[in-house]
Amino acid sequence: MAVTIKDVAKHAGVSVSTVSKVLNDWKTISQATKDKVNNAIKELNYTPNARAVSFARGNTRNIIYLTSLGKGEAYSNPHMFDIMCGVFSRLAANGYTMTLMDISDDLHPQETVAGIIARKSADGIVIHGSVINEEIADLIIDNSFPHIVIGHPDFNNRLCWVDTNHLLAGQYAAEYLSNHDVSPVSFIGGKKTEFISHERERGFRMMMLKYRKKISPEYVVHTSSTWEEGYISAKKLLSMKEAPKAIVCENNTLAVGAAKAINEFKLNVPDDIFFVTFDIYPYTTIIDPKPTVIDINVYDMGLQAADMIIRKIDNPSLMIQSYTTLPEIVEMRQQ
Repeated sequence: MAVTIKDVAKHAGVSVSTVSKVLNDWKTISQATKDKVNNAIKELNYTPNARAVSFARGNTRNIIYLTSLGKGEAYSNPHMFDIMCGVFSRLAANGYTMTLMDISDDLHPQETVAGIIARKSADGIVIHGSVINEEIADLIIDNSFPHIVIGHPDFNNRLCWVDTNHLLAGQYAAEYLSNHDVSPVSFIGGKKTEFISHERERGFRMMMLKYRKKISPEYVVHTSSTWEEGYISAKKLLSMKEAPKAIVCENNTLAVGAAKAINEFKLNVPDDIFFVTFDIYPYTTIIDPKPTVIDINVYDMGLQAADMIIRKIDNPSLMIQSYTTLPEIVEMRQQ
């Protein structure tokens, strides 16, 4: 069994904190105590790890990534894992470890966060937006604990957060179609109350209006974001007296259904109709016909979130509320 810092402390007859202070060469530790600890280290052949060395410095070089990892999460929220990989990569490059913490089954997740802060088990915390709530927000702010939330919280707060600009993504979609002089165009979105869908639609409408291509209400459909509703909505749009020359789907799932309708009408993309959606994952690589994708590099967002949490650790009073990572237009190749 590997020798631990506790074994060294017991052998030297001192506390774990004292061993850590000796490892960090604290000037307040007497030479006699240093000799006892160093002799114990030599006799036990102990090799200190990075966390033990940093203990007395008041930091752990560890960041906790707080999220929900319930069954099926990889399918319902695939972007989270790209973000997580980006965070881990940048933290590792800066000498930090990352601890993944799942609170999907916690009845009182704020107590988990309170424990992290009280035990000082991490220097900071990255929180996926799906698990943030007002109780956790108040706890973090009241304790001035370094943090970054992935995603814009949907309540008023003084939290630090980073997010992708969904309004800008909608503008990119409209600009792409306007550059191809496509009209009329249609938009199949999620529920009106869904923030991401609302922002993408709002950005799309704003840019279409700028190019003097106002969208008539009958060309905009709101759904519950199932592929079946995407299919039904696209069929209705394509059956109109003046069918749209473009279908924009707010997400991949809707695009799966819209693609089925486009095939049933025997339309070619982009010769007969333009087909646009957002985010490459999870379905655009298998959708036929291939849509044009307004994609956001969420791995890059993870890299930037890691940079920001390191900055927060160095300067806890720093306020960060930022949209980051520009959208990219990806024209998928037709088979």
